[in-house]
Amino acid sequence: MPAMPIKPRWRWYGSRRASRRSSRSCPLNEHPFIHNIRILHLHPGWLARCTDGTRRGVVIVPVLCLAFKIDLHYAIGASLVSVIATSSGAAAAYVREGFSNIRIGMFLEIATTLGALFGAYLTAKISGNWIGVIFGVVLLYSAWASLHKPPAEPKTTQPDSLAIRLNCRGSYPTQSGKEEYVAQHVPTGFGIMFIAGTLSGLLGIGSGAVKVLAMDQVMKLPFKVSTTTSNFMIGVTATASAGFYLSRGYILPGLSMPVVLGVLAGSLVGSRVLVNAHVRTLRLVFSIVIVALGAEMIFNGLTGRL
Repeated sequence: MPAMPIKPRWRWYGSRRASRRSSRSCPLNEHPFIHNIRILHLHPGWLARCTDGTRRGVVIVPVLCLAFKIDLHYAIGASLVSVIATSSGAAAAYVREGFSNIRIGMFLEIATTLGALFGAYLTAKISGNWIGVIFGVVLLYSAWASLHKPPAEPKTTQPDSLAIRLNCRGSYPTQSGKEEYVAQHVPTGFGIMFIAGTLSGLLGIGSGAVKVLAMDQVMKLPFKVSTTTSNFMIGVTATASAGFYLSRGYILPGLSMPVVLGVLAGSLVGSRVLVNAHVRTLRLVFSIVIVALGAEMIFNGLTGRL
């Protein structure tokens, strides 16, 4: 099948440095369309679904860059689209079940949205090789977070006065009934959320691990509330930075469509695998895969191959 060239739009929106980079690495015009279809079959979305649905983005970008030689910025754009497309369904289910705290999530989305816009702005200022190095470090952290055992539920402490004024409290269902909780250290958690949003906009990921860190370790929310509220926030954060990438021409339908379909198909396969699989084994496999991807991203970034 002859190649289906898609003309890169660096020359319209990019800087002079971006134009030089486009001549070295075009997003799709050197790849036959059949390669896009291969993304649909080979995409490891099932593995991310089996381990942690909020971490699909950390697998998408390295696979596109390392396996398919897609330019990093276009890979990030496709990853953001897939994060938006796949986060809505799970988020709605968690809200119905009463785990997600919409009020806390909407409040923290102010920080993540501002951070996402700032991170998307940084993509035009930071070299793609350094973005690859940062991505590799985030991958290594995600591997550690995947194997890290969730802490015990926080004990009730003195209510935070700012959390009381902002009504950052709620309840979630447990085996013994509704469990009440109140957020702690709201300003610190808000600041970490800004960092999470910056990573999301810069790297095209959901930054679920950083958001859970802020809500669970800093704000002392129950772990289930932290993970489900993080899933609820991911789509909004990705949408904020996706608009910036779209305006710069980094989101290509011919690339994003197979990626989204691949992640959705992989999620369905992962849901079936998850029923009969050992979660600990899946987490171990997931960690090994992203450690390898992270090491290669760091190496390629330091050697100027991205």
